[in-house]
Amino acid sequence: MENSHSANITRSTTRLMISYGLGDAGTGLVATQFGFFLFKFFISAGLPVIIAGSILMLIKIWDAINDPLIGWLSDRTQSRWGPRIPWMVTASVPLGFSLAAIWWTPTGSVIQKTIYYAIISIIVMTAYTSINLPFSALSTEISEKTSVRTRLNASRFTGSIIAGLTGLIIAGFVLGSEGSANNDYFLMGKISGFIAVITTLISCWGLAPYAKKARRPSGKVEAITLQFKRIFRNKKFLKVISLYILLWCALQLMQTVALIYVEDVLNVPKDIATWIPIPFQISALIGLQIWTRVSNKLNRITALNYGAIMWIISCTAALFLPPLAIGSGVDNAIFLNTSNLILFIFLIFIICLIGIGASTAFLIPWSLLPDAIDQDPEKPAGIYTAWMVLIQKIGIALSVQILGFLLYISGYQSCFVDQNNLNIIEQCTSAQLTIRLCIGFIPSVLVVIGILIMRKWDQKLITN
Repeated sequence: MENSHSANITRSTTRLMISYGLGDAGTGLVATQFGFFLFKFFISAGLPVIIAGSILMLIKIWDAINDPLIGWLSDRTQSRWGPRIPWMVTASVPLGFSLAAIWWTPTGSVIQKTIYYAIISIIVMTAYTSINLPFSALSTEISEKTSVRTRLNASRFTGSIIAGLTGLIIAGFVLGSEGSANNDYFLMGKISGFIAVITTLISCWGLAPYAKKARRPSGKVEAITLQFKRIFRNKKFLKVISLYILLWCALQLMQTVALIYVEDVLNVPKDIATWIPIPFQISALIGLQIWTRVSNKLNRITALNYGAIMWIISCTAALFLPPLAIGSGVDNAIFLNTSNLILFIFLIFIICLIGIGASTAFLIPWSLLPDAIDQDPEKPAGIYTAWMVLIQKIGIALSVQILGFLLYISGYQSCFVDQNNLNIIEQCTSAQLTIRLCIGFIPSVLVVIGILIMRKWDQKLITN
């Protein structure tokens, strides 16, 4: 039986879909900027590549550690607006301030900078989880209809991708100027932090009447260890989380190494490379609409398979794409070479295909999660959502740490950004090969494994 608000949703969806789309805008903006720029920012701030990778791992590990706690507390929060909205409202302003602070470059030694970034990372990811996790649980609680849940997740990630696109445009204008220094990253952080606060608060206002009448978590008191045991006996959940971690490890690895790939391997000038993530974000937004329609007309696994095939083909093309020929004079003069121009256009085409294919990582796992939650009689959405995100973040943490380690042993050379003395370092052959493997081969393998895991999804699965 549906909750008391589900009957009204089919007659009044505009406010719900817009508000739910805005709910992931702030955190989506954070995730996009972190994914594309944070690793390179840490390097430009003077951190060795292996320390930069370690801080990214710390971000994800801490984010994973606090997920079950916040999910458990959120399930037990009592308010007139339900258990989710108070968390989102309370964490919005801390997220904005800490988001600006993480893009600031302090003075001092490498150790001092490392300590600073470690502390700020813990703060920003605590605020991030306090918004994102309760918000994610709402898609299961607002309605029990599969079509509504799919639309909610499509709205969510549409808002997330548009916000991420906004963050990339901000980065393009702020960071794209020649010889940009690290204080420009701080300006980007302040602008992005303000946007994150405003969109989250507007979302809370729009979702409040729906969250007020949404299904509540079970009031049954049970030891958390027993809840976790029950969760991991849920075979559908194990499949969903396996798919989620594989797709997002592939996506995160590509995002983290993307700017390094286009600048250090393909020789794209820095002021142009800063804009490169935008075609990916736009195509991911288009792909989200495509796979939503395919999911509704056919089924979600078919949409996953089509998107994954496109993702794998485009990753393989990126693996073998030759670099632009470097000429003398101004960087942008390399596009006067016809072959360079053709290669660059082909690069943009590949990026767009990757974006369309990779958008399945946003939509499909989250649209499948409610099916897994429904297998549990108690339906503790907060706990399931927490474990979904926890395991995914542990996997991503290991992947970015492995990236830092691979770049370190391959001989990758970091470059400290100084506005008055910007040096371009030509990377060795082994470093360039490692970068190519991280942008093409490794993500393809992860996506293939994800497809294989989901082959038998349509077979009847039970929780015991």
